[in-house]
Amino acid sequence: MAINLQKGQKISLSKESGGALSKIVMGVGWDAKKSSVGLLKGMFGGGSSSAIDLDASCVLFDEQNAVVDTVYFGQLKSRDGSIVHTGDNRTGDGDGDDEQILVDLDKIPANIKSLVFTVSSYTGQTFDTVENAYCRIVDNNDKNEVARYTLSSQGSHTAQIMAKLYRHNGEWKMHAIGENGTGRTIADLLPKIIVHL
Repeated sequence: MAINLQKGQKISLSKESGGALSKIVMGVGWDAKKSSVGLLKGMFGGGSSSAIDLDASCVLFDEQNAVVDTVYFGQLKSRDGSIVHTGDNRTGDGDGDDEQILVDLDKIPANIKSLVFTVSSYTGQTFDTVENAYCRIVDNNDKNEVARYTLSSQGSHTAQIMAKLYRHNGEWKMHAIGENGTGRTIADLLPKIIVHL
């Protein structure tokens, strides 16, 4: 059974999954917030909400907290091939994960200490326009959800540093960071990300 994480909580992925994980999926989902005006339009045949284009990204850091690589909509695969982004969702429509980042933990180079996952609004829409946002870790072998973190914070921010996967004593752990940020891209968020390493 998946664990629902609270902001700041840290867990061992192997303990929560009941064994060593080799391949995981970081899934991110969200919906456009339905406004009262949108609901009235929906009742009379118009659209009920506007599209929200959030972008999930992953930054790979080494022991010195230097950026080694980045996976995002503009580079869908890490240079070493261990991390693959499945593609950009520009609306948030539909059920389930809107974007997924596949991580082969066994193939991550030994010099990589941590993976930081973020979500940002490339178009500049704030999280006031977003609802039902979450990130989750899924065991890619059996498709069981291991952990979920609800991104419940609405506000004027345009990005969030969601979570970090990091090596500790030979195993992978997850830290639910949940820090709001401002920016459209990873480059905008890097100063705030580094504080949490």
